[in-house]
Amino acid sequence: MQRPEESAYRDYVTARMEVLRRTAYLLCRDWFLADDLVSITIGKLYRHWLRARAMTHLDAYVRQILVRTWLDERQRPWRREEPTEDLPEVPVAMGPDLVERAGLLDLLAELPVRRRAAVVLRFYCDLSVEETAEILGCSAGTVKSQTARALDTLRARVVEP
Repeated sequence: MQRPEESAYRDYVTARMEVLRRTAYLLCRDWFLADDLVSITIGKLYRHWLRARAMTHLDAYVRQILVRTWLDERQRPWRREEPTEDLPEVPVAMGPDLVERAGLLDLLAELPVRRRAAVVLRFYCDLSVEETAEILGCSAGTVKSQTARALDTLRARVVEP
């Protein structure tokens, strides 16, 4: 028989899985790595579920686990990939909306990891400066400056021919 806390954990993870996956994808821009990050995140959440479920802002806690897991994974030597000229398959023709989205994702991928994390947390996850600072483990001023610099970079690259 399933324990009530396991049922609550399963319900929470099931309800949030897609949002976690999309957030992870925006951070790393790789669906396979995003799935890995989400798996690690929900594993960590399971280990601390009894304490975590009592939190008033459980979603913020889980986002913090996700972002910190991503930042930790960026440090791993096997994650440093080398780009290649040879593509494995022919790209599918994209419509105008998909091209704009792909272009935005390309621009986002060019940002340094901490700035990308700040932009994703602030604008995609709609977090406050203070919530973002807590997740990233920095001051609110750092979040503001990182976000401003990231937006300046994105604006400058959009204007470039």
